[in-house]
Amino acid sequence: MLPSIEEAQRELELRLEKGRPVNEAGRLEKEIKAYNLLDRIGISFERIDHEPLYTMEACDVVAGILNASICKNLFLCNTQKTQFYMLLLPGDKKFKTKVVSKLLGVARLSFGDEEHMEGLLDLTPGSVTILGLMNDTERKVKLIIDKDVMDAEYFACHPCINTSSIRFKMEDLVNKLIPALGHEPVYLDYEPEEE
Repeated sequence: MLPSIEEAQRELELRLEKGRPVNEAGRLEKEIKAYNLLDRIGISFERIDHEPLYTMEACDVVAGILNASICKNLFLCNTQKTQFYMLLLPGDKKFKTKVVSKLLGVARLSFGDEEHMEGLLDLTPGSVTILGLMNDTERKVKLIIDKDVMDAEYFACHPCINTSSIRFKMEDLVNKLIPALGHEPVYLDYEPEEE
């Protein structure tokens, strides 16, 4: 039986904090850069610091404390590794490469490699986030958002590192963050096909 949110919170000593950390010592530059961007464009956010999260299951407890779903952020590319995509999907929606490839008109998508992820977004596996697009100044990564992601009141993601998670209003994602990133999103009506 899974522990309740309250039990897990006590065990992990997770606390919801307002805004950026008071003490930024020991934090990576890319995390501080994410907070600087949010502050500069006027997005208020709440934050939880935690152990590294590598799976959607590991994100469930944090999502419960944030009272916001953490969506899947997938870094994808075509076979030739000449086109790159960041796909945002609801955490409970299964990714089917064949279906997404067809919707985007791409022959075959696969997961992008660590070298391109780091080179284009300054991100590492497990920490993919829309905030990484601030590092893609040449707009080489196309932002793809499943329309179901937009149904929530809050948007939750990592601040470029998977040892913290933040949440802010969905309207701030749409009206402030996406315009500031300069990546025009493509919205998908994506439903995984039954096998």
